[in-house]
Amino acid sequence: MIANTAFAAALTTFLIVAWLAGELSYLAPYKVALFRYHGPLIIGGVLLVFLNLCAIYYSVSRWLFLRDTGRKLHHLDQQLVTADTAIEEVHSYFES
Repeated sequence: MIANTAFAAALTTFLIVAWLAGELSYLAPYKVALFRYHGPLIIGGVLLVFLNLCAIYYSVSRWLFLRDTGRKLHHLDQQLVTADTAIEEVHSYFES
């Protein structure tokens, strides 16, 4: 799940940077000076956007994909406790 969210965040960050590069094309003659003096700040901003997007995508994916995991695990636990479980060989390991 983390790899998927990092990929989605990287793709979104790339699209944002590409869109900004297109919109700020009038600054192209000054790109050497901009990157020399403000390069670390620009890279830090892009990294901050990437990390925030990772956190947002990770929380959304946890909310979407792990929504009813507790209910499913409770149902499995109830199945294993009953005497007529479908998994007889596993049932013996869970008896106390």
